[in-house]
Amino acid sequence: MDYTKSSLFFQLQKATRYIQLYGPSRTWAKIRAQYHMKKEYDTLPPLRSPAPTGGRIGIIGCGKFSHSAIAYYLKKIGASNEIRGVMDIDIHKAASLYQSYGARYYTDDVQRLLHDPDIELIYIASNHASHAEYAAQALMLGKHVHIEKPHVVNEDQLIALCRAMQNSKGNVSLGFNRPLSPLGRMVREQLDAQDGPSMLNWFVAGHEIPGDHWYFSEKEGGRILGNLCHWTDFTFSLIPEEHRYPIKITPTRWDKSDCDIIVNYTFGDGSLATITFSAKGHTFEGVRERFSAHKGNVLLFLDDFQHLTIEEVAQKTKKQLQFRDHGHKASIEKSYQLLHGGQGYSIPYVWESAQLFLKTKEACETGRTLTIHPFSPEALNQP
Repeated sequence: MDYTKSSLFFQLQKATRYIQLYGPSRTWAKIRAQYHMKKEYDTLPPLRSPAPTGGRIGIIGCGKFSHSAIAYYLKKIGASNEIRGVMDIDIHKAASLYQSYGARYYTDDVQRLLHDPDIELIYIASNHASHAEYAAQALMLGKHVHIEKPHVVNEDQLIALCRAMQNSKGNVSLGFNRPLSPLGRMVREQLDAQDGPSMLNWFVAGHEIPGDHWYFSEKEGGRILGNLCHWTDFTFSLIPEEHRYPIKITPTRWDKSDCDIIVNYTFGDGSLATITFSAKGHTFEGVRERFSAHKGNVLLFLDDFQHLTIEEVAQKTKKQLQFRDHGHKASIEKSYQLLHGGQGYSIPYVWESAQLFLKTKEACETGRTLTIHPFSPEALNQP
């Protein structure tokens, strides 16, 4: 929804609610990003040639997320001065991000950024179908990469990405932010402390987007790859690694295959998980999500990554954050630490998390139950 076209009263309502939910600074970043997306220059900002020295970070894809999250949180952690080059196929968006966050240069030529010897880490937030290709190129040039979700849109891309990881000194970080959020970490700690299988349940009310939105382009993977992968990944991360496989995926759908769906997962240890993804209309507060879990003696209820209730036998604890925290800052900072010896994701995790959302998409499209197995190095030997 384009809020800039709404009535002034609606915009004020929206801003007031978001200040309550996210705080004034984050709300202002979200508002600025709305106008950033509409920015058109009569004359593009001048560039110095050669570009000023300094900065080790590049950003590919200068849309709303890069403006309101990636560059915003790099600034929050004191790393905005590290932004060297920003690239978008729409030169106006690249120029706008360049001006807003003080990069050394902007471009619509991805090769200039990829081959810049001063850039050591690239945040990739372009259209979904391009993520893996850009990441593989950057890795082969020895750079670290942060890949926003989804990291691939098909298995061919997944094989190519993992092969590039095998042959690169660069590391990979993935933009799955929810497990890194304060309450997400707490959920994981509580469940890890219990024995036995888990019962996990998500209800997600997603953004309403028009039918001609680029998410629905066949090559981009639809909403399962564009949205649902957040919750497939978080669910996957909550099952102990040694107990995950095999995973059985059972879909329920009506006339759509990637929204207004229910997907059930059965894990190797008998854990059961359900993700319900509804996209029936506009949600005033953005994506709404409610999670509940039961494992051992612990019962958990998590609402919108702001409120968490933990019940263990007679003890009941409530955790409430001042503002919603989906883990974006932690995710951006985790990737930034790759410049300072931080750890990236392993090939098995990159493969398995992708297989889960790719096979979820296939199950929903075909209406069939599918079973998947853990990563095997032989998978990368396919022609």
